[in-house]
Amino acid sequence: MPMPVPFVTEIEFEYGEVDQVSPMIRRVIAQNPGPFTFKGTGTYIIGRGNVAIIDPGPLDEAHIAATLKAVEGETVTHILVTHTHNDHSPAAAPIKEATGAPTYGYGPHGGDRKGVKVEEGGDFNFMPDHVVKDGGVIEGDGWTFDAVHTPGHTSNHLCFALREEKALFSGDHVMGWSTSIISPPDGDMASYMVSLRKLLDRDDSVFWPTHGPPIRDTKPFVESFIQHRQRREDQIIECITDGQDTIPAMVPIIYINARPQLHKAARRSVLAHLIHMKVEGMVTCDGDAGPDSVYAVSG
Repeated sequence: MPMPVPFVTEIEFEYGEVDQVSPMIRRVIAQNPGPFTFKGTGTYIIGRGNVAIIDPGPLDEAHIAATLKAVEGETVTHILVTHTHNDHSPAAAPIKEATGAPTYGYGPHGGDRKGVKVEEGGDFNFMPDHVVKDGGVIEGDGWTFDAVHTPGHTSNHLCFALREEKALFSGDHVMGWSTSIISPPDGDMASYMVSLRKLLDRDDSVFWPTHGPPIRDTKPFVESFIQHRQRREDQIIECITDGQDTIPAMVPIIYINARPQLHKAARRSVLAHLIHMKVEGMVTCDGDAGPDSVYAVSG
């Protein structure tokens, strides 16, 4: 029997305040709550004295000021970006200007400027000073990160593994409060599933997502996410079999408890599944799998 996702949602914080959340990790949360950001963007500060900042957050003056205040008297040596959505990377530029610290990331935003916007939108201005690929090592004063490329949510998504605490900063790849949106064309379900399984081969003790509280029971949590996606594909097959053979017909049934304002994002996620399912030979449609296609079960 598939396990339900053991979501974790409890988090204590005050906007604009810095919290010591582990011996080496501090966090400041931006006041940008929403359906895709939960309570807001969590910007992490690693180390003491010479520090790294992970996911500086949105272009919000109050959050930028709070982050800079949190590192007063210290030297920021690295700015790390998990991916280029507007709630994660835009504040890198003003924080770099204020501190002189270089930026690190996988690369520029891979999405189409004319693509369907279902989240915070893409940061097309971000270009890392240092391009970091899978397995790249980033070293600082008393801390070391291993870069883990986890495409799926976006093609340029990175997680950063802090060796000293066996902690993985998981960005939007794995969050405790919600599953991630996978929105084609830059979002890719096949890549996302591979990236989830990639985490099962690791020995991280804790995940620190950019939104929400930490995830302590890491492997069972990832396994529940994989099973969740597999259940979603089973639901899609059931819908098609019952005659709901278009995405607009499937979404109200599959996401029966979701708020209507989330249906646009749900349609993109179902599309991502169907693109994957067509490649895998599970479903068919005329031409490429698209938002307006009529689907049939293979065989």
